[in-house]
Parts: sequence; C-alpha cells; structure tokens
Amino acid sequence: MKNLLLSLLILAGTGQLLIAQDAQLKIAVDDPTLPYYEIPENPETFTAETVAARMIDGLGFRYYWATEGLRPEDLSYQPSEGARTSEETIDHILGLTNIILNSVKQVPNDGGGAEAPTTFDGKRKRTLENLQEASNILKSGSGTLDEYPIIFQRGESRSELPFWNQINGPISDALWHVGQVVTFRRSSGNPFNSKVSVLSGKVRQ
Repeated sequence: MKNLLLSLLILAGTGQLLIAQDAQLKIAVDDPTLPYYEIPENPETFTAETVAARMIDGLGFRYYWATEGLRPEDLSYQPSEGARTSEETIDHILGLTNIILNSVKQVPNDGGGAEAPTTFDGKRKRTLENLQEASNILKSGSGTLDEYPIIFQRGESRSELPFWNQINGPISDALWHVGQVVTFRRSSGNPFNSKVSVLSGKVRQ
C-alpha cells in the first residue's frame, strides 16, 4: 500500500511538472513581447520610404518566426564542414541589420557602436529592435532615401553607397540568410511554425 501511494504521489508530481513545463513553453513561443510577432499595419500612402520600410518589416516578421523557439541543437546545426552554423548565420544577420539601421540614422559603419550581445536571446532581440527602429525612421517622413547612403569608414578612409545598394545588399542578403535558418531548423528537427502566414504577416489561430 505504501509503495502504491508513493507511486501515485510521484506520478502526480510528474504530471504537475509537465503541465508547468508546457505552460512555460507556450509562454516562450506565444508571448508577443518582441517586435514583429505580427507584421505592423501597412502605411496609408505609397512612398519610396514607406515601401522600403515595408520590406524591412517583412524581413523582421520572417526573422522573428525563423528564430522563434530555436534550441541549442538547432543553433549548433552545421549543414556541412566549413559552412556556418545556424547561430553563426544569425550573427551575420545581426551585422547586416546594424548596417541597415546605421544607414537611416546617417552614421558610418566604423566598427564601433553598441557592444554586441553574446547570447542568442540578446542577438535576436537586438536584431528585431534594429529592424523596427530602421522601419520607424523611414515611415516617420524625416528624410528621403537619397539621404540614407551606406557609409563605410576605416580611419581616414570613407566611402558611400546609395540606398539602392541597401536594397540589393544588406536587406536582400538578410532575407537570404533568414531562409537558410528556416532550412537549417527543419534539418535539425524543429521546423518553421506552419501557422505562420508570411503573405498576411499574421499567425493563424
């Protein structure tokens, strides 16, 4: 009888633990506290700046869900020897979003700026916030695309590229690499959430 009672207590405790863990997982997956859980409402007017902002919003939404719920084994996944791991790809995407944001803030890419986060959660948060800030600046009407070149500066050497290069460079490059993260996570057994609609920018219930 004692053994039976002990077994029942253990089972009850295990069940409560599993319920608690499931609730914690649901919060981690479903809590929209970071930018781009859903894509923002579209601007009311079409301008060069609002279209560029929408491209960045689309990137942010895809990145949010490409990286949501990644496990350590997903982050360390490497498709082949010499290729980037998923986390190294995420590091590269963060660097690209720094270039995007610096462009619309009209500051050079000189290797300075805020200290880079070291944890996956920190990198993900910074990347999403970079994209949100860049989009908001573009939608604010405070400047035009010809005022937002990509500026590279190394010591006294300075070069500029027009915003055209931002579109076919960092923005397109980041979208490319987000697709890689989606492919990698499927290969490591943790596929992209099938309820996410990249067309509507929302999550199907």
